[in-house]
Amino acid sequence: MAAERSTAADILDAAVRVREAARGAAAGAAGPDAVLTALAEVVPYDHASLARWDPVRRRHTTLAGSYPQEATAYIETRLHRDPVFSVLRGPARGGLWLGDVPRPLLASSPGFRDVLLPLGIEDGVAQCLFAADGRYVGMLNVSARGPRRAPEPARAAVTLLTEALAAALDPRAAAPPADAPAHGPARAPGGLSPREREVLAQLTTGRTNREIAERLYITPRTVGTHVEHILAKLDLPNRAAAAAHAAAWGIAPPG
Repeated sequence: MAAERSTAADILDAAVRVREAARGAAAGAAGPDAVLTALAEVVPYDHASLARWDPVRRRHTTLAGSYPQEATAYIETRLHRDPVFSVLRGPARGGLWLGDVPRPLLASSPGFRDVLLPLGIEDGVAQCLFAADGRYVGMLNVSARGPRRAPEPARAAVTLLTEALAAALDPRAAAPPADAPAHGPARAPGGLSPREREVLAQLTTGRTNREIAERLYITPRTVGTHVEHILAKLDLPNRAAAAAHAAAWGIAPPG
């Protein structure tokens, strides 16, 4: 865990690095892990995660995180049903720091009672992230053990970083603009693993999972899993849409 910053200037400098890391992640030039690494210099933490919302499957998908497996599973599959979540996604759309949560609300939260409390978490922030057009794209979770309260400059910095963090999670941020030439490659999608990019390239050929599996020397079931992850990460409804986007991005199988 990074040492706490003592001045507002230090925190501001660190926030600038978070913003640059988030921009790199949005452009596909860096991974979301770099965002969390930079964020530790703004808000020292023991655990953190960036999770993208999948509107089709109605669950979160963790793109980067350091929470234990049980906590990660809760964030991905149950947090959106936690009583605290409705407050997070409310009209104010501000971050909710653990120390500021009303006690009755905290007592009603399975996430706090069953997940955070056993980890010894006493501070942190949960921040819902929204695209410029108002779409909910995911959330930031930061947790710290021990009686430690983030300084006001750090709290302000997290709020100011929400736009950049949202862009890093938004799968549409990497999509080609509507007026982009059909033959020219646009920015490649971020958040995909090398193998997922290989599978995405194969989707442009219209091949079945079994045919893709034969070419990549993996099982059809593994191909299906990769396709599910691709659709979730890029916020696309089906493999045909993924293939169309891949073609626009200039992604194609070798040879």
